[in-house]
Amino acid sequence: MSGTNTNNTISRRDLLAMIGKVAGGSAMYGAMHTLGFAEESSYSGPIRLDGAPKGTTVLILGAGIAGLVAALELRNAGYNVKVLEYNNRAGGRAWTIRGGDEYTELGGAKQKCEFDKGLYFNPGPWRIPTHHYGILDYARRLKVPLEPFIQTNYNALIHSENAFGGKPQRYRHVRADYAGHVTELLSKAVNKGSLDDSVSKEDKEMLLESLREWGALDKDSRYLASVATSRRRGFEVPMAGGLAPDPVPSKPISLTDILQSGVWQALSQGEEQDHHANIFQPVGGMDGIAQALYRQVARLVKFNAKVTKIDQGPRGVTVTYTEGGTVQQAKADWCVCTIPLSILSQMEITVSQPMQEAIQAIPYEAAVKVGLQFKRRFWEQDEQIYGGISYTSTPLRLISYPSTDYGKPGKGVLLGCYLFGPNAYEVTAMSPRERINMAVHYGAKLHPQYPKEFDNGMSVGWHRVPFINGCFANYPKGMREKHYKTLCSIDGRIVLAGEHASRLFAWQEGAVLSALDAIKRLHAKIKATV
Repeated sequence: MSGTNTNNTISRRDLLAMIGKVAGGSAMYGAMHTLGFAEESSYSGPIRLDGAPKGTTVLILGAGIAGLVAALELRNAGYNVKVLEYNNRAGGRAWTIRGGDEYTELGGAKQKCEFDKGLYFNPGPWRIPTHHYGILDYARRLKVPLEPFIQTNYNALIHSENAFGGKPQRYRHVRADYAGHVTELLSKAVNKGSLDDSVSKEDKEMLLESLREWGALDKDSRYLASVATSRRRGFEVPMAGGLAPDPVPSKPISLTDILQSGVWQALSQGEEQDHHANIFQPVGGMDGIAQALYRQVARLVKFNAKVTKIDQGPRGVTVTYTEGGTVQQAKADWCVCTIPLSILSQMEITVSQPMQEAIQAIPYEAAVKVGLQFKRRFWEQDEQIYGGISYTSTPLRLISYPSTDYGKPGKGVLLGCYLFGPNAYEVTAMSPRERINMAVHYGAKLHPQYPKEFDNGMSVGWHRVPFINGCFANYPKGMREKHYKTLCSIDGRIVLAGEHASRLFAWQEGAVLSALDAIKRLHAKIKATV
């Protein structure tokens, strides 16, 4: 039973919480699991769908990850499959923009990418955690090469406009100093006997020893400038060779300065399970897996098909769509609909009232990404930042450096901002050029080289993306409990799939798992009705 401590002792739960603050997010995994932020994937291997009734037709709406997975597996099971896709490409949000690509957003603003050959920008998903077994298995089976994505780089920056005179701090400085100061405080609590009722004498000695090691404390359990602390945060005068000056330890940032700056808030980002090393990305762009899936089912997919109406009756489904201005219809026995709810809610669809209410109820999160090409990779050449993410209090929220082509001469593209929430609505309302200018303006607060080295950019505000009008399904409090089971149910001859019909929302893994679950249940129903 939890409550406020009125005596001088600390419970074992409180002790673990304190250590969790120092040691990282793994100690808090249970809470994260409860909140749905660190769910393990339930993927257990390739799906098997035996006994498909001969001649049965299935219409799939959308050629994103969920639609492509459904098309591949249903086709392999023996169903006659057809896919209608709004865009002129497969992949949906698994989208990579390269030089020469053109993109027109809602409102008519058109952009043409001017990135150099081999450079790209992922406006949607950009990393794959190691515990997303499904999407990784499709990459393996389809021979899509992967490479590491660097989430946490101790040489990257943490920046607040209201702290340290607006000067960015190295991640390693803040990380080492925060851990050092907190372990010193915890050591003092142990030495004062505050844990005597909760920790045995033997555990107390081991705890003190572990804290000295973890926090780089001296023999008196103090966090001070020393060789030990500088091995964590870096030296003021680094180690060198020959007759160079002796190394000089660097001075830690005070705990007060760290706490009041708020920069400590960025430290937990790499501790969440979704961001643990190693994280992966397909070589050459995030659309690599989607394109590999598409190649397996290319002859089944019709591009530039805008669905306008979905009707069903006792014997089948009829979908009305436009192609090149011409109204057409596609008919099938069954339908797997992966159209995002933000779009599906705008069209006529024959489903039950509870399903209608569920489709209409779920809003989509706003998000903005800006890709910036620079004339040289100054973050590597000038600041020794190779991959990873810098965090900032400015509207940019973060800057992510490319996790590939290290040391390569010539131009480079980085993710100049990734923001969501209220700021994203404001920035989405800007023109593409204004978003790019904003990213360059605020980015210069971390990297003064920005204005001189900037070459060109691309921006995507997801509420202006025609095929989704948002970034991902964002269930408000109580909405998942009220509508989720309905959304995932088979409604007559129609079943929905996609990240919105998963608990791993906003991830490609959610789309994979949703598709597999949906077609498994649909297959069982089809067999039972024959």
